Amino acid sequence: MMGFIWFWLVAVMIVGYVVLDGFDLGVGVLHLFLARNEQERATTLRSIGPVWDGNEVWLLAGGGTLYFAFPLLYASAFSGFYLPLMIVLWLLMLRGISLELRNHIDVGVWRALLDGVFGISSALLTIFFGAALANVIRGVPLQASGYFFLPLWTNWTPGPAPGILDWYTVIGGLVALLALTLHGALWLILKTEGELEQRARGLVKPLWSALLALTVVSLIATIAVRPTGLDNYNHYPFTYVVPVGVVASLALILVWTRKGAALKAFLASCMYLFFMLAGACWALYPTLLPATTGAANNITLERAISGPHALAVGLAWWLVGMALAVSYVVFVYSRFRGKVDASAPGH
Repeated sequence: MMGFIWFWLVAVMIVGYVVLDGFDLGVGVLHLFLARNEQERATTLRSIGPVWDGNEVWLLAGGGTLYFAFPLLYASAFSGFYLPLMIVLWLLMLRGISLELRNHIDVGVWRALLDGVFGISSALLTIFFGAALANVIRGVPLQASGYFFLPLWTNWTPGPAPGILDWYTVIGGLVALLALTLHGALWLILKTEGELEQRARGLVKPLWSALLALTVVSLIATIAVRPTGLDNYNHYPFTYVVPVGVVASLALILVWTRKGAALKAFLASCMYLFFMLAGACWALYPTLLPATTGAANNITLERAISGPHALAVGLAWWLVGMALAVSYVVFVYSRFRGKVDASAPGH
């Protein structure tokens, strides 16, 4: 029972990060071409300025929770995914540095460079996060010791010895790029006004159409790569509410955007991300990291879980920490609710 609880607690932390930092990343992708002048670029950054660094704390919290609850998974994944993790760390640093420095350097050429770094690093992060999830779903070449190594690519085909990038993980990266860019566009509709808001609104339909098509493609590809992913759904048919939720949230994004209900459309995007990630977690459970070298090498809940006493004590402290974190999120988002004032001081 404790393993089941901690599995979903870690999943909640990951979902929280994707939903909260997802629109930051989406705004970063849109920052390069949606804003037409310095005032509009400043407005897009002000829309995420008070919250972006707090949102990224959820990534650290998720990693810490994973380390505490499933140390074997943490050790195996962080060693096997060493190369992409280093790339992700550099992208996170470049994104944070560029976002902060552009507010202190009033030189056009430097601001243009920092804007480019911010936009490109945001786009690459969305792709790498999507590809990372696809790697977990597809499986990795785990050895009996729990060690594995992944090159950046091999023959671009899922198999016993895959690379980080193949046709399936590229699909996962593109789904993440489209989903989080749409998430960012809906955030800008919610937080900005005037021509910038209208241009963001105009992007919703093409992004939504592309995301709908890729969502269907990714579902078919996932079933082809991991047919056992449907086992939990077939054993517990009521959990098919998850794919129904994916379809419903996608439909509501478009309906509420057309009706001008910006907050509802943004919340529908949050629900889409929630159902997509929850569906992936349920398809894997109780496997935490599948092995392409045979099911005997899978890292499962039973193999990876910490001791019962540690989990019981940790659960109490996790509840306290989460109460503080949620209170902070509620305070910050309520404090900075409403449209962005581009003429206000600060960032």
